[in-house]
Amino acid sequence: MTVVDDIQSAIKSNKAVLGFNESIKYIKTSDPKLVVIAENLPSSLKHEIENSVKVSKTKMEVFTGTSVELGIICGKPFPVSTLIVKG
Repeated sequence: MTVVDDIQSAIKSNKAVLGFNESIKYIKTSDPKLVVIAENLPSSLKHEIENSVKVSKTKMEVFTGTSVELGIICGKPFPVSTLIVKG
């Protein structure tokens, strides 16, 4: 299964958390299965996500596209910079 398939499956089954702030909260309080970030995420936010992922020992993928493209894959009419697939 590819990252895109994982994302679309999580969206359909309501097992996804969208957005940077919500993702940080989820990483700190729960055990995510996968963290996906858009490749155009600003470096300061990327470092914050990476540090949280290292602490929680969670798998992280960098989506090879922009946040607008990630939003389209999620079926949303807005950019999605960060996405969590719940465990």
